[in-house]
Amino acid sequence: MEKSTKEEFEARLAQIVERGADVTADEWMREIEEEYGRVPLIFKRMGERPEVLISHLLYKGTVAQTSPLDPKYVELISLAVGAALKCPHCTGYHMQAALKMGASREEILEVILLAGMISNSSVLANSYRIFDEKMDRCIPCESKGMSKVNPDKNCSIKK
Repeated sequence: MEKSTKEEFEARLAQIVERGADVTADEWMREIEEEYGRVPLIFKRMGERPEVLISHLLYKGTVAQTSPLDPKYVELISLAVGAALKCPHCTGYHMQAALKMGASREEILEVILLAGMISNSSVLANSYRIFDEKMDRCIPCESKGMSKVNPDKNCSIKK
């Protein structure tokens, strides 16, 4: 009979308690280095407080392991988010992980293109909303004592 995800999680927690945070954190860091060739800086800094690293990796691992998505797509999505957030370290790490999961060069390039498209759209949508909100009132006209009801006819801002 197969263990449930909850049972696996509880067994993992019991193993952490049995081994201790320091030993577990060191072991997980070695496993990450073996699998990816390096340990990301954020994990190294978190490793200075093993309880922080362990809680982060437990959360990250549980989300990824219980996802109904294929692991390759989890990594491609992570790559896209890293690219959209302009994090070169996240982008590189998840690109390498996606390749290990079987992603093709074409899939990675497509994900980068989509991340750029959505990131660009997000910048524009956010900026245009702020523009509309701020430009709803004409600051120069208001500072000249002009009312919103009867704005200055020569106002170049509210066109």
